[in-house]
Amino acid sequence: MPDIRIHREHQLGLAKARKIAWQWAEEVEEKFDMECTVIEGEYSDTVEFTRSGVNGTLTVAADHFDLHAKLGFLLGAFSKTIETEIENNLDKLLGKAGAAAPAKKKAAPKKQA
Repeated sequence: MPDIRIHREHQLGLAKARKIAWQWAEEVEEKFDMECTVIEGEYSDTVEFTRSGVNGTLTVAADHFDLHAKLGFLLGAFSKTIETEIENNLDKLLGKAGAAAPAKKKAAPKKQA
């Protein structure tokens, strides 16, 4: 059975990362008919996902996401396509979250009189 492993670093903190993980879970439930279960922890959460031919987990921490999926025989032939789709989806969600955070402005240099 082919495995998919994806690791993404972020600087969102656990609360924002949870929101992204829940959004990801809702999207895969709707788009790919996955069944997702969220197990909340003190320092990280785990999203377990499954459907015929695939099962896995998405670990959500304050500074990273780790996705591990096992594909069945039939879906294994499409593992690279599936991996690319998951990466694009996760990167899109992380990009939106990063864009929502205002950029810090540097203070203008003080002029001496």
